[in-house]
Amino acid sequence: MKGNTFKKARAFMYRNARPLDMARFQYHFENGSKETVMNVLSYYQNEDGGFGHAVEADCWNPNSIPLHSNTASDVIIEIDYEDSSHPVIQGLIRWYTSGTHFDGKHWAVTVESNNDYPHAPWWHTESESRCHTDYNGTAQIAGFLVRYAPKDSEGFALGVRIANEAIKALSPDEIIDMHTCACYVRMAELFEKAKAIAYISYEELKEKLHRSVKKLIETDISKWSSYVCLPSCFIKSKESEFYCENKELAEYECDHIIKTQLPDGSWNIGWNWSGSYSDAWAISKNWWKGQGILQNLLYLKGFDRL
Repeated sequence: MKGNTFKKARAFMYRNARPLDMARFQYHFENGSKETVMNVLSYYQNEDGGFGHAVEADCWNPNSIPLHSNTASDVIIEIDYEDSSHPVIQGLIRWYTSGTHFDGKHWAVTVESNNDYPHAPWWHTESESRCHTDYNGTAQIAGFLVRYAPKDSEGFALGVRIANEAIKALSPDEIIDMHTCACYVRMAELFEKAKAIAYISYEELKEKLHRSVKKLIETDISKWSSYVCLPSCFIKSKESEFYCENKELAEYECDHIIKTQLPDGSWNIGWNWSGSYSDAWAISKNWWKGQGILQNLLYLKGFDRL
């Protein structure tokens, strides 16, 4: 069964995945290279260093925006790319520190130019996501700057400042939404990777994250086929520090993934664009399926189920 899960998923990737996701798949499962992933990723980068061109599949804005740039940083972090001198990384640092779509405290969640291109309703400027409101996206950017910018640079100092402000913004018993919480988790991981935890209120952050992760994971497995917070939002393997206190649900997600695979090798996407831009959504949905396969296979790999 496990081998068949991978075989079907692999076939879908080769038939449908866009080049970026195919490069990621080949890196993780077929001895592909990190350099190939970075090369393909570079085609989504604009001259100003930011990212656009629907690298985040729910938004077809070609302009450099925080949403796309964060998605690009996700890929860099996923493959654990080490060389901070790479032009893609240097471009991202330059763009983040340029002040574009940044109000001094938060990078914008949405931008007005999204409205000019096909996009999911939640990336519209009049959606509930709003523009400059919380640390969804911003917390991860802070971690990225600390991970990749030199310690004596403007980018590093900016990342440290934003990270500490983000930690102070969390009340002791606040349940932040899953996307924002995931950004905080990523921020903590990037500070650890950079050996920079002394620059932030690290123990305070970890205490708040453990409490939030425990509360956010949906415990009613009958709801797992809809868009809810699953263990994989925060836990990628048995090595995760959130694994032990969420062990039963984290292990069950492996069974859930295997049981819910579709005949074509993909998995259902738990959201849609609610009738907006139907032609574009048909394409984006297929892109998301490729990314969903990557997420699920990497999760199974992290739990020794592949």
